[in-house]
Amino acid sequence: MIPVQGMGGLRVAVLGLGRSGLSAARALAAGGAEPLCWDDNPAARAAAEAEGFECLELTKAGAFDNIARLIVSPGIPHLYPTPNPVVAAALAAGVPVDNDIGLFFQSFATSEWNTFDVAPRIVAVTGSNGKSTTSALIHHILEHAGRNSQLAGNIGRGVLDIEPAPSGGVVVLELSSYQTDLARSLTPDVAVFTNLSPDHLDRHAGMGGYFAAKRRLFAEGGPDRAVIGVDEQEGTFLAGQLTEGAVDDRVIRVSVERKLTGPGWQVFARKGFLSEYRNGKQVASIDLRNIAGLPGSHNHQNACSAYGACRSLGLAPKVIEAAFHSFGGLPHRSQTIGEKGGVRFVNDSKATNVDSAAKALAAFKNIRWICGGLEKEGGLDGLQEPSASVRKAYVIGREAAGFAMQLSVEAEVCTTMQAAVAAAIKDAEEGDVVLLAPAAASFDQYDSFEKRGDDFARLVKEHLSAD
Repeated sequence: MIPVQGMGGLRVAVLGLGRSGLSAARALAAGGAEPLCWDDNPAARAAAEAEGFECLELTKAGAFDNIARLIVSPGIPHLYPTPNPVVAAALAAGVPVDNDIGLFFQSFATSEWNTFDVAPRIVAVTGSNGKSTTSALIHHILEHAGRNSQLAGNIGRGVLDIEPAPSGGVVVLELSSYQTDLARSLTPDVAVFTNLSPDHLDRHAGMGGYFAAKRRLFAEGGPDRAVIGVDEQEGTFLAGQLTEGAVDDRVIRVSVERKLTGPGWQVFARKGFLSEYRNGKQVASIDLRNIAGLPGSHNHQNACSAYGACRSLGLAPKVIEAAFHSFGGLPHRSQTIGEKGGVRFVNDSKATNVDSAAKALAAFKNIRWICGGLEKEGGLDGLQEPSASVRKAYVIGREAAGFAMQLSVEAEVCTTMQAAVAAAIKDAEEGDVVLLAPAAASFDQYDSFEKRGDDFARLVKEHLSAD
């Protein structure tokens, strides 16, 4: 645990008692603060009280008297589309609003660091797609290299649940826009921006607000080195804002769409090969084509981002390349479940928006595509070109018929995962890939994309084990 520093003896309100909220309450108490907890769910309050925490109804008049700070869980809106009433009450009372990420950055460094040979470092990864894979890949490379590494944030453990870092330790954080938007303290040593595509637009009042939430990690975080995907105009703009000139190697530009040239530090992937250039000269090259855990252009982008971050930490190209080959990928992200009769089954349930689904479709050929769910803003137009690899779509979700009508490929309305998997198996021929890449959220039928992916994997495994 990371005890919260600087709040000893203060009363701190905690709103939302899920994983991050309870973790924050424990870390506050460990640091000598008095956490006062609230959640609209009585079961969540009961769980907090069972741990000995006091619950205080934060909607009552005067609830924020003598409260030093309000800690808000990521799923609770603080500004758009409308502020949660508790957040609004805190702001009206002049109480600062923060989250567990802010508490972590405020508390990570301790006086013990004065005795360390090498100060611990934080690598923070944000962006629309690829955050989880990039974060997990950086963590995997560091462990492969024998470096002490912990993975936390939006993946793995809660940020305040990790262990205090030893000398030379590295903490790899995956951070969502919800987390970067509100954190009062952001001080990563290395920050990574993978890419940007429309997502969570209601929460950020549009694309500009969404980008602004991501940008805070860099503009306010002031990392020593920034690894920036420049295949969208926002990334190009961000890289330009952070650099002092063309030869400034504090910014590492990343692309999977073109060769990057110039005197700076560049990492790009073309035709399956990762290349690193510095000062206009090639430093290293890695063949990504046969790395099973990193299929497709979108994973090549993840590889480039992870490579740039690890090079910033002093790792050699050959060490990084060896670690790539032992990376097994993440569940629900281009995860191969198995193969039978020449048909491959791939779970990419994490493809919850159009852009991530398009990248998954571009990674394979002869696709039997299972898609659908709770459609997000912006429609499905971005799926027209990648759909060229699709032989047929099998649409799930409560609004499956409406979803299917927007597709440019032959589509069968299945509604349920069980029906979609059965239909895809029935139609599949040798050389086909049955791919779950929903291009939609899961909440119309499942509690999470993980539950959706688990259901797909369960049905596929039943098929694989059948005679």
